[in-house]
Amino acid sequence: MKMLIMLLSVIAALAISCTAFAAVPVDATDLAYKGELEIMHFSTSEESEGNGGSDAFRYTLGEWKAAHPDITLTENILANAEYKTQIATLAAAGYLPDVFLLQGMNTIAWAEQGLVLDLTDSITSSPYYADYNLAYLTPFTSNGKYYGYPVLTGGTCTVVIYDKAMWKEAGYDTFPATWAEVEAASDYFNSQGIYTVAFGNGGQWQLNSDFISTLGNRYTGPEWFASLIAKSGAKFTDPEFVACLRETKRLFANTTIFNPDYNAVTNEDAREYFIAGFAAAFIGGNWDESYITAVLKSADEDKYNNIGFAVLPQPADADKAPNSQNIGLGYAVAINAEVAKDPDKLAAAIDLARTLTGPTFSSYVGEHYALGGLTRVDGVDLSGFDSVTADFYNWSYVDTETCEIYDSYISSAVWSVFNTEAQAMLNGEIEPEQVAEDTQKAYEENY
Repeated sequence: MKMLIMLLSVIAALAISCTAFAAVPVDATDLAYKGELEIMHFSTSEESEGNGGSDAFRYTLGEWKAAHPDITLTENILANAEYKTQIATLAAAGYLPDVFLLQGMNTIAWAEQGLVLDLTDSITSSPYYADYNLAYLTPFTSNGKYYGYPVLTGGTCTVVIYDKAMWKEAGYDTFPATWAEVEAASDYFNSQGIYTVAFGNGGQWQLNSDFISTLGNRYTGPEWFASLIAKSGAKFTDPEFVACLRETKRLFANTTIFNPDYNAVTNEDAREYFIAGFAAAFIGGNWDESYITAVLKSADEDKYNNIGFAVLPQPADADKAPNSQNIGLGYAVAINAEVAKDPDKLAAAIDLARTLTGPTFSSYVGEHYALGGLTRVDGVDLSGFDSVTADFYNWSYVDTETCEIYDSYISSAVWSVFNTEAQAMLNGEIEPEQVAEDTQKAYEENY
């Protein structure tokens, strides 16, 4: 997850050459409230210069202001690091702003303390609800209730990038949908001296972020991880998750799909295998996709034009979410619980939250940066981008289901144990069941 921000700076460069498209306009809704409303955020002018999400946030906020001239919207804008410190200080003192950006890690505690407003009804009754990517709501959920409208943009940690021409030669029109087909294809690629799929877990976190958090969803479904976040009963030792670990070990240690040095090289090393033609596919995050496409676009136009995107293949013993990939939004627009004392002011705050996460934001960030937000929008004009960039936008935000990035939540102390032991598992030093038991123990002790 920590790598996602790298995508934004790379994609931002593409926006310079894009035609300026018109976003979905903000309607001048009939609001009874005519007073002051405060919002606190971190989309500074400096940050927006290299961050598509912040640029779109500032644009949408300005459009909402213009559409509601009778409301005095006061912005308290801080740099990101300062924002995190200041919002925590205000929460501890019980003086949160009217509207602010809530991090997923604070949702449960601040909801229990009564600091943030339950927005379940306003979210489910939103005119944009049918177009919301509901998976984004998971980190802002407590006891089945929603406490924020997920905001800004996110990028995947698990995308299969493949060379269409190489797979065509192997007899596949598209990347295989099952691991059984990938195993069969590996016979052909191995005979050609080519790795079927390149992967790097030298930093230990890659197996978690870039593989298991998506593969795990295929076995458990999203409710399992939501329960882990909420501490409401799910365990790492649950049989469904252990089955995921067994399949992970089998794929890496007992087949010839991956490069043999996967546990020694990093994702940066592994993607070079793909770029150089030593691997027919690569699994990594959106930051890897942006690097690979940038390199190939300038160095190998034919290979660039043959880039395809796919989700992880489905294991034979998994029966959930075959079209899923992990992606997340780390912040949500939340409302101070005290605002509910003034119904008119609350209606204005909800209108603002819906707008900042609605079609105006999504169409702007899509057409200027090939990124997406909470609300799916049809007919995004991607004509300013080439077909590969447009394909990745559609893969990321339109054509696939989403699930959570495991290590964006819970505790680094838990993931440190898991990441270390998962790597050892692939080396044959520990069994999947032991990884699950030790991770559960760390979870109980540290979360």
